[in-house]
Amino acid sequence: MKMVHLFLALWLQLLGYGWAGMFRKYLVDSPHMWWPSNLIQVSLFRALHEKEKRLNGGKTRLQFFAIDSITAQQVGSGLNGLGIGSFGLDWSTVAGFLGSPLATPLFAILSTMAGFSMMVYIILPIAYWQNAFESRRFPMFSQETYDGAGQVYNVTRIMNERGFDLDVVGYDGYSKLYLSAVFAIGLGFGFAALMAAITHVALFDGKSIWEHWKKTTGEKNDRSIDVHTRIMRRNYEVVPRWWFMATMIIPFALSFLAIEGFGKQLQLPWWALIMACAFAFAFTLPAGIILATTNQMIWTDVIVDLLIGYIYPGKPLANVVFKSYSSVSMFQALDFLSDFKLGHYMKIPPKSMFLVQIAGTLVGSAAQFATAWALISNIDNICDIEKLPVGSPWTCPGYDYFYSTSILWGVIGPHRVLDNGVYSILKWFFLIGALAPFAIWLLARRFPNKKWIESVHVPIIFSGAYGILPARPVHYLSWAAVGIFFNYYVYRKYKGWWARHTYILSAALDAGVAFMAVMIYFTLQSKNVYGPVWWGLEADDHCPLAKCPTVPGIFVDGCPAFHITLNHF
Repeated sequence: MKMVHLFLALWLQLLGYGWAGMFRKYLVDSPHMWWPSNLIQVSLFRALHEKEKRLNGGKTRLQFFAIDSITAQQVGSGLNGLGIGSFGLDWSTVAGFLGSPLATPLFAILSTMAGFSMMVYIILPIAYWQNAFESRRFPMFSQETYDGAGQVYNVTRIMNERGFDLDVVGYDGYSKLYLSAVFAIGLGFGFAALMAAITHVALFDGKSIWEHWKKTTGEKNDRSIDVHTRIMRRNYEVVPRWWFMATMIIPFALSFLAIEGFGKQLQLPWWALIMACAFAFAFTLPAGIILATTNQMIWTDVIVDLLIGYIYPGKPLANVVFKSYSSVSMFQALDFLSDFKLGHYMKIPPKSMFLVQIAGTLVGSAAQFATAWALISNIDNICDIEKLPVGSPWTCPGYDYFYSTSILWGVIGPHRVLDNGVYSILKWFFLIGALAPFAIWLLARRFPNKKWIESVHVPIIFSGAYGILPARPVHYLSWAAVGIFFNYYVYRKYKGWWARHTYILSAALDAGVAFMAVMIYFTLQSKNVYGPVWWGLEADDHCPLAKCPTVPGIFVDGCPAFHITLNHF
């Protein structure tokens, strides 16, 4: 089984590299696809490798952190000074779920927060307090799955141990599966975000894509290409197309052997593998355009879960493998294209970039697989928040959500959840997502002088509402506060400082968190030392009753029992 896991991790990553080559012209060579996150790395590499002279005793980009004013440090120190303006800010909380706010354009931040605010401060309270989806039986914010009694869903009661698939008799004798209000509504916005991405790209970028396609054979003399592309073509050979074709065909063939061999442990039939790869290929371009211009990802996993759940219900492993090939391989293709754009900016030979990426993937996949297997084998109660010690970092919020969706769509199946269940209304979000961008497009055409209208990015608005799980409001609010401060206030008032220091600051914060995480693990956490027990270390907001249901008849440990009816609310 270990070999199956290793092959799966390796082949689905390499597979994405194949169709990354098919979209280089649109997502790398085009000057409109600027990949904001790459500017952080460009700033870091330039700061580390370019020699810079200080003028009139000033500071270089790397020295701007070093404030040598005694007065400033006395006023600002939170430990040995007045502490004016000091505050605690965990950068992993700010950037851990939504990416660096310093690299995200202001319009994308505002669009994301519009979706977040619409979801959290308008729709969610109304839905919860009106008991939509019977949601007051469960916590308002949770990514767990529940039964009708308000308890965490016991999936072992509905699974066949031998075949690892749905036991229909067990399911009928147990309970329907329920979700928290934020989980259910978030899924609806996930449906809308994907449909909106297709419509948005067709309306706002369709003409540009068509023009690029028409110039495919004669673009060598195209004057519209930017200076980076001209320099790269003048000095370096492009990566041959057959290299990309090889990285697509060979992993696909090996993937075919993996799912058909090993006793078909992965449950996925061969035709579903083809379907998953076709889906990933089709959505690489629209998702890439949005990522390259907004620094925000459109997640396709929710529609992928739905698709395989309808076609091949009751098979959780098949659901997970299908999602991996259709989503992870697409994300890998986008990472590959992003790295090619970084090489574009830094003038790295494309062939060297390609070979290094392939080598890194081979080594990284093996290392990550070994690390994951070691963690699962050696850390007790990993990902189980209730049983982990205070301060433990092994809470796995993303994987907890991944598990819940695999139960929802892979075991139970969408026909039981959407067609005949309490969540059937969520299907209307597909239509909402497909039509919503038309409103912005028509307004932009009706008022061409109002340039801000085109900055209203409907897919990002819906994606902001969908991404509330596994993130939480604190992540959104912290991310937005930092992003708006730098990309609005600092940008407008200190544009020179912003252009010179913002991206290198983001790189420094990212590197600092990563370095400290490694150092703390090997020096403390590997020896089961998680720090002193005090309220500031606990991964909690000290509001335990927020997890409680608010209807009578539901009894949860640690929660008060309600003895009133819903009519009193």
